[in-house]
Amino acid sequence: QVQLVESGGGLVQPGGSLRLSCAASGFTFSNYNMKWLRQAPGKGLEWVSFINSGGEITSYADSVKGRFTISRDNAENTMYLQMNSLKPEDTAKYYCSQGTTRGPGTQVTVSS
Repeated sequence: QVQLVESGGGLVQPGGSLRLSCAASGFTFSNYNMKWLRQAPGKGLEWVSFINSGGEITSYADSVKGRFTISRDNAENTMYLQMNSLKPEDTAKYYCSQGTTRGPGTQVTVSS
């Protein structure tokens, strides 16, 4: 079955950086588009970024454009989200997603 496990979250000061990882298993990773989602406390699920199966096509929510970079390593069945210039409003639980499946998430907290 599809399994997705996120890692790399933590507490960071405003302006700092984090790199999230998503380890995928149970499916042919290189055949599938992937997404990052996030959910802030008390808010709904928000789409953050998309990457196609080959990694050539990416897109971003306006709120993170120019600060976040999505990438993937199909040989390692892993997707990444490089987050720079982090803001307090980026505080959320971040999830990787394939279709309707998502992992348990990793918490990102941006605070001084």
